[in-house]
Amino acid sequence: MISTHCQMEEIHPQLKDFIVDYCTKYKIQEVDPSALNLDTSIDLDLDIFDIEIDLFIAEFAAQFHIDQSKFSWYKYGYPTGSAGVKLIKTVFGYKSSWVKRLSHRIYKPKFRVSNLQDAVNTGKLL
Repeated sequence: MISTHCQMEEIHPQLKDFIVDYCTKYKIQEVDPSALNLDTSIDLDLDIFDIEIDLFIAEFAAQFHIDQSKFSWYKYGYPTGSAGVKLIKTVFGYKSSWVKRLSHRIYKPKFRVSNLQDAVNTGKLL
């Protein structure tokens, strides 16, 4: 039987660099490049939401020459974050798996690195 998790597609190195640099530049949080994967949530795992996510998308589109004319948050739901998740992260950190699982139950991630990678591959953010 073949495992469905045979080999996960790797993040484009330039996309990974962009995410790490963005989080460092705007002092969002320290990001371990080796921990980033296509399932990493921009809003939940990286803490980029509300007005900050719009700036992130604009800089991403400019750097990678992405057409975002057809992009709408309607498809994903606008990432607003969660006060409960923020409290849990403040008290317990966000490294342990039980904190991540609990956070995912409280707040459903809306936008992932895979969405950005698709845009890099196609030239369009949809």
